Amino acid sequence: TSAPATTAPTNTAAATATAAPAASSGTSVVAVAPTSANLSGELTLAGSTTVEPLAEALAAALMKANPGLRIAVQGGGSSVGVKSAGNGTVDIGTASRELTADEKSTYPDLQAFTIARDAIAIVANPGVKPVNLTKDQVRDIFSGKITNWKQVGGDDAAIVVVAREEGSGTRATFEEMVMGKDAAIVNTAILQNSNGAVRTTVASTPNSIAFLSLGYLDKSVQPLSINGVLPSLETASNGTYPIVRPLLYLTKGEPKPLAKAFIDYTLSKEGQDLVEQQGYLPVH
Repeated sequence: TSAPATTAPTNTAAATATAAPAASSGTSVVAVAPTSANLSGELTLAGSTTVEPLAEALAAALMKANPGLRIAVQGGGSSVGVKSAGNGTVDIGTASRELTADEKSTYPDLQAFTIARDAIAIVANPGVKPVNLTKDQVRDIFSGKITNWKQVGGDDAAIVVVAREEGSGTRATFEEMVMGKDAAIVNTAILQNSNGAVRTTVASTPNSIAFLSLGYLDKSVQPLSINGVLPSLETASNGTYPIVRPLLYLTKGEPKPLAKAFIDYTLSKEGQDLVEQQGYLPVH
């Protein structure tokens, strides 16, 4: 469960960014400096819809403590976050996956900071009879090889696959960790462009299944266990739940002062407590 920050394009920056607050054990000035620094100005973030509600919560807390500060947070997906940060059109890009080799060569200045981790839950419509799936069965359902719930111990009903669009970090991680190189998401899947839209679709579509950020899990959908393990903060952090990925902030070169203050706040004890409250895994 070591932080994946070291795969960032600039290892030292990413490593120090995630390591520094850990050394403070939450009691030194690091934890309080960002909220008491009288920050002012405008900061923009865009990208992952997984990171979006977390960044919004962190932004709200920081703006409350600094009335002269304005932080705008937008979604768009991880690929948008990478491009926006790489092109310098936002101060901080956000992504819910590692950078690809292509992205690293296109945007060599990009710095990545691992600010949290997230599990990807497999969820079904609440009316689906609870089933325990293996990772292989999940892959076979999403690739269209398994088409009826009765094939995995459920009721006799056709499975409706819901998935994210191309460019989604949640989809990219799911494809890498579950589908593998030899399987593709079935072309009859209902595609949605955000975690929120996926959740709404599954909640209202009988016999549906989808993959969803753990931070978006609520009572409107039913989580399914993989190898007997349900997705939760506990199972994701102790390594028993198999689909966990890093959440990243991205900046073009060294972060500017306001961006650095936001990154430092996110990695402070106060910020990491908020990470946990929002349903994500802190990095320390």
